This record gives sequence, C-alpha cells and structure tokens, in this order.
Amino acid sequence: MRDMVIEQTKYHSRMAATPEDLRAAQVLRHRAFHGQVIGPDLDRDAFDDRCSHILVEEASTGRLVSCFRMLHLTHGSEIERTYSAQFYELSALHQFDAPMVEMGRFCIDPACHDVDVLRVAWAAMTRYVDDHGVEMLFGCSSFKGTDANPYFDAFAMLKERHLAPRRWGPRVKAPAVFRFAERLRRRKPDAKQAIAGMPPLLRTYLMMGGWVSDHAVVDPQMNTLHVFTGLEIAAIPPMRKRLLRADAN
Repeated sequence: MRDMVIEQTKYHSRMAATPEDLRAAQVLRHRAFHGQVIGPDLDRDAFDDRCSHILVEEASTGRLVSCFRMLHLTHGSEIERTYSAQFYELSALHQFDAPMVEMGRFCIDPACHDVDVLRVAWAAMTRYVDDHGVEMLFGCSSFKGTDANPYFDAFAMLKERHLAPRRWGPRVKAPAVFRFAERLRRRKPDAKQAIAGMPPLLRTYLMMGGWVSDHAVVDPQMNTLHVFTGLEIAAIPPMRKRLLRADAN
C-alpha cells in the first residue's frame, strides 16, 4: 500500500497515527457537530477504535481543518457491524460481494471555507479505494437540525433523481424517520433551493453517481437528519475518476 499522505500546496492529508491525532479529530468533530465550547469536549463513540482516521491539515501551520473515519469491510455480509446499521435495515447489501468502506464523521472546521479542503479529503479517499480494491463507499449524509421543512426541495430532488437501486435499497429501522419519497412524491423541486440545501459531502457523492435511502433518520443526539448514502465505484463517470486520481497521485 502507498503512503496515505496527500501533499497539496495549501493542505495535506495523512492517516492518524497516535492517540493525540485521534483526540485532535474528536475535538474538531465536537466543534463541527455541536458548536464551539469551552474545554476539551470530544465527539467520540465505540466505532472510533474500529476505524482508520484521515486528517487534513493546513500545510503551513499543521492546523487540523478536516477529518473523517473509515471502516473497511471485506464484503457486504459484514455490514451489520457498521455505524449505519444502527439506523437502517441493510440486509439487501449483504449480497454485495466485494470490499466496501463506510465513510463517517466527516467534518470541516467551521472557520474554514476553502473548497480545496474537500478536494484533498476526496483525494485521500480515492487513494485508499484504489489501493484496497474498494467497490462501494457508503455512510450517513447529514442535514443540520431535525426539522425537514427547510430541506423539502433537497429531499424532493433526492426522491426524483437519486434513490437507491431497488436491489440495494435500505429499509426503515430507526424509530423516527422522515419518509420523504412518500411525503414529497408530488413535489417538484426548485433546483437552486435543492442544491443550496444539500450538505457539501452529499453533493459530491451525487455528482459521482451516488444514491440515497428513501427516508431520512431523525437523530436528536447529533441534531441532524441523515440519509444513507451509497456510491458504487464502477458507477463513477470516467472523467470524474480521472480528476480524482489526478489529485490522489
């Protein structure tokens, strides 16, 4: 396997290597997900010890500006041990007979608004996918807050264009969900409002051919609505693959 370090002009990415690296990621996650706080509050759970963690840092200062974690699966029969399986009934994906990676806890420092950060993060993921023969990425894509109303156009666009193939479709498991494919079946999305309401990570998944569950989980603990999101590597358009690999090499 190649070194996971991705060097760019302003940012570089690397795999977390020490307990201090993981703690820095947990601090950043808490700030991104729960707001600025006083003291070393951490966003952490039992999945952290099972995952590899990618850090994106400012090259000139070493400041952590983004992070995410990856849980590698040999094939779909292992999917019940993932974070997503707590919220979605994923038995359809048991039949996926190839390596998969759950990408989770993705965040960017709220004070950082540089689009290059997301590009470097995806370059690191691309290198991992190529080095490990991964054929599907998946995870939970989160909308801020638990009120679906501000996101009706975004959910209507997901319903109209981006629902999971029937053979892989996640089913309802969580106690509180917003069944947007059913509730918004007659709504025509305003494209501008829909795109504006989509989280940046989800927009990237969709541009590459990703798909989502037909419902959103209401997660009061994280104060989010999230949709299960899958991306089959074979479905990524060739031009998009070339751009990703150009950044990763």
